[in-house]
Amino acid sequence: MVVRGVGGVILCVLGALWIAQGTGAVSGSGMSGKSQYAFLGALVVLVGAYLLYQAWRIRGRTRR
Repeated sequence: MVVRGVGGVILCVLGALWIAQGTGAVSGSGMSGKSQYAFLGALVVLVGAYLLYQAWRIRGRTRR
């Protein structure tokens, strides 16, 4: 449960950074301004959100 939660948070933050770089909101890297990184970032955020959802569901089952 903890591993899924931590992994989900890390993936969401990393994906958000990739989205920001891909859209050009954050500059200074080779990823800046390239839309494929924004798309990949969105996929990473979705995977992270799924892991967080799974961790939340498992936590809810163990509390009962």
